[in-house]
Amino acid sequence: MRIPCPFCGSRDASEFVTIGEAGAPRPEPAAPDAAQNFFTYAYLRDNLAGPGEEYWYHAFGCRSWLKVLRDTRTHEIESATLAREGVR
Repeated sequence: MRIPCPFCGSRDASEFVTIGEAGAPRPEPAAPDAAQNFFTYAYLRDNLAGPGEEYWYHAFGCRSWLKVLRDTRTHEIESATLAREGVR
């Protein structure tokens, strides 16, 4: 699988590390049920079949965080953008 890095061009997936789906809101650590919320956040992800956004880190390249739109059934990548571009 090749990932189109905005800085480095098309690179092999072995240069990247993924942390999974993008967009899942991080739980509030001060909430009374924080332990259960973090367990759910870390271990009970949906794992949907089809297109989804994921965070990938270009560890052996430019060391940028990317948001990649990838189909989990075919591994076809529709787009890859810098993760910080979606943060306000």
